[in-house]
Amino acid sequence: MEDNRMTINGNEYEVVRLLGKGKGGYSYLVTDGHSRYVLKQIHHEPCEYYTFGDKLKSELNDYETLRKTGITMPKLLAVDEEKERLLKEYIQGDTVYELVKTDRMEARWIEKMQGMCKLLYPANLNIDYFPTNFIPYDGELYYIDYECNAYMQEWDFEHWGIKYWSKTKEFLEYEKKMFQNSEIRTDAAASEANVKDKIVTLSTCTSASDNHRFVVRGVKEEETQQ
Repeated sequence: MEDNRMTINGNEYEVVRLLGKGKGGYSYLVTDGHSRYVLKQIHHEPCEYYTFGDKLKSELNDYETLRKTGITMPKLLAVDEEKERLLKEYIQGDTVYELVKTDRMEARWIEKMQGMCKLLYPANLNIDYFPTNFIPYDGELYYIDYECNAYMQEWDFEHWGIKYWSKTKEFLEYEKKMFQNSEIRTDAAASEANVKDKIVTLSTCTSASDNHRFVVRGVKEEETQQ
């Protein structure tokens, strides 16, 4: 990225903000001065729980696989193979996760998800049903990721995903973990700013969703001279 700008096939876009990081890449909200888009930059950072081949090719294959099912998702608008970048339609709005968190979730979005499953299961497919991957917009429910995998019952919506689509025990435990990890990050940043000492630990914490990954730093306090 140069001067807060990125290009795809020679076309320049201004970066508005970082939307998030997944195991496959960074997603940015960008604009060409007229419309807004999502620009995904593939990364090659290691992931402890997932083995990759060609990430860009996999992303494109998954998009084509899901497109054929007819589920509602952002359109793929452009691909820059050299820079390993994708340009996607931007779907505006809060994720299902945010709706659940702020008590604005409606039963119709679960019904829409169940409708998606009727398209996915016959094709022997699962998607990532975690609620951060879905945005309701204009009466439809959009799956904003392109990842899909072979169907396994234990990871389908009814057996796994739905546990996080309301304020269940699993959702509340996850939210509590996110809050605690956020406090750790804040404390670590404050310690780095105020304690002139070396960082002695560095680890990566990964939640149940790929969209929540962050570094936790441990700062060693200076010993008091006796």
